[in-house]
Amino acid sequence: MRFLILLAILIASPAIAQPAPADLIASNGYRPGVDVERYTFRLTLSDDTDRIEGEADVAVRFAASISALALDLVGPKDEGTGMMVEGVMEDGKPVEFGQVGDTLWISVATPPTPEERRTYTIAYAGTPADGLIISENRHGDRTFFGDNWPNRARHWLPTVDHPSDKAFIEWAITAPDHYQVVANGRLKEETDLPGGLRLTRWASTAPLATKIAVIGVAQFAVDYVDEVGGVPVASWVYPQDREAGFFDYERAERVMEVFTLLLGPYPFAKLANVQSTTRYGGMENASAIFYDENSVTGTRSSESLIAHEVAHQWFGNAVTERDWPHLWLSEGFATYLTHVYHEFTYGRDAMNARLRTDRDRVVAFAEAQPTRPLVDTAYVAPTDLLNPNSYQRGGWTLHLLRHHVGDEAFFDGLRLFYDRHRGGNVTTTDLRRGMEETSGKPLGDFFAQWTERPGVPHLDAMWSYGDGALTIELQQTSGVWTFPLDIGIMTAEGMQVQTVEVTTSSETITIPLDAPPLSVLLDPNVNVLAALSVKAR
Repeated sequence: MRFLILLAILIASPAIAQPAPADLIASNGYRPGVDVERYTFRLTLSDDTDRIEGEADVAVRFAASISALALDLVGPKDEGTGMMVEGVMEDGKPVEFGQVGDTLWISVATPPTPEERRTYTIAYAGTPADGLIISENRHGDRTFFGDNWPNRARHWLPTVDHPSDKAFIEWAITAPDHYQVVANGRLKEETDLPGGLRLTRWASTAPLATKIAVIGVAQFAVDYVDEVGGVPVASWVYPQDREAGFFDYERAERVMEVFTLLLGPYPFAKLANVQSTTRYGGMENASAIFYDENSVTGTRSSESLIAHEVAHQWFGNAVTERDWPHLWLSEGFATYLTHVYHEFTYGRDAMNARLRTDRDRVVAFAEAQPTRPLVDTAYVAPTDLLNPNSYQRGGWTLHLLRHHVGDEAFFDGLRLFYDRHRGGNVTTTDLRRGMEETSGKPLGDFFAQWTERPGVPHLDAMWSYGDGALTIELQQTSGVWTFPLDIGIMTAEGMQVQTVEVTTSSETITIPLDAPPLSVLLDPNVNVLAALSVKAR
C-alpha cells in the first residue's frame, strides 16, 4: 500500500519532473542494482489499427536490494499514443505497479538478495508514437519497423533503455499472414494460426542493447545469398524492388568476408540486410540491418553504407559503448572500418581520398564547436552526438592510432578488443589498455591528446631554398600538439619524404638538397589530423 501511496503523491505533484528516487534511476539512464538478463516480447499487430497488444517477460538479476523496479515505458498521452499497462505478474501472482510519466514502476515487495533472479510478466497495449514505425513504404504497402536508436525502445517495449544493460531477446510476433517477419537472431518458429494470422518467433543468440533490438514486418522478397564462415547472409527487400535490391545488397557478402578476416568471427547467427521504412539512412540492428528504402537503386551506390552498418556488428553491437560519451567506439569504428574496407578492396588511394574528405569535416566542426572533445560529456540528448566528432574524428583517431603503433599491433589490438569484450560494454580506457598490450607502448598521452582534448592542430609551413638546403619553418597556431609529420619534397627525380616530430609551437627544419624543390607537401600519405597550410617564401 505504501508503494501505491507514493506513486499517487508523485503523479499528483507537477513540480516533480523526475519522480524516480535518485538511487534507482541515474541521470544517464543506468539502473543501479538491476541487470536485465532476458526479454521475451509477445506482440500482436493488425492491419485494422496501429494499436499493438503486448506481453513482455523481463528476467532480472538483482545486484542489490531495492524496493521497486523501474522500466522505461512511455505512458498514455493526450493525443492517444503511449502504452497502458494492464497488469504485472511475478511467478503467476499479481504485483503492484504504477506508471509515472514514461516510467513503469514495479513493486519489489520482498527485497531481493544480491544475485537473486526474478521474472516479471507485463501485459500492456497502446499506439506507439515512435520506436515502432507503422507506416507505408514507397510502394504504398503497410509496414512495421522497429527503430529504437538511441533510446526509443521505450515507446513500445518495457525495457531498461540504455546501452549498458544488454540482454538476450526473444520475439513472438502475431500478425496477418500476408506479412513476413525478420528480427534479431535465429528463426525459431513460423506457424499459421486461425483467422488469417501467423506466429513468427526469433531469438537472439547474444545479449543485445535495446537500441539494436528490432523487428521488421512487411511483404518481402528474400534472397539467401550464401554463407560466410558458416553464417548465412540474406537480403530482404520489397517485392517490387526484388531484382535491384538483390543486386545491391548482395555486396554485403564481400564486406562480411573482409571484416571476418580482419576482425575475427562474425558475432551473430545471421546477417539479414533489410530494405525498410524508418528514420535513418541505415541502422545497424544486430543481425538484421535496416537500410532506408531508397538505398535500393540497382547501382550498388550504397556499398559504403553497407560496409558501415556491417562493421557495426562487431563494434557497436557485439562490443558496445557503456555510455553515450563513448559513442565513437561505435560510430568512429564503423566509419574507419568502412575506409579500411575500401583500402582492402580498392587500394590505399581510395582510402586516402575518403580520409581527406573526413579531415575537412573534422576541422570545420572543431572550428564551429571548439570546446567539444571526442569523448563528449556535455551533450543534452544522445542524438546531439551524431556529429563529425563521433563519426569522422572517431575514425581519424583510429587512423592516427594505427600510424602510431603500426599495422600489426593495430589490427592485433582490434581483434583483442573484440575478443575480450564481445557481448559486453566498454569505455575508451578499455581500448587504450588493449592497444597498449598489443603494441607494448604506453598510450596515455596519445589518448589524452586525441580523445580528451578539444580542437585540432593548425600547422602553417613556410619554405625557402638557398645554399644547398631546404629550410622549412613550422608554426602551430592552436596550441602545442605533438605528432609525426611527413614532408613530401618533390624534385625532378621524384618525391622524397622526410618525417619530423612536431613537439613545439614553432621550429625550423633544414634539409640538404642539391637543387630547389618543385614543390613541398605536408602529409602526402594522409596520416595527420590537422589543418595544414604550406607556402613558399
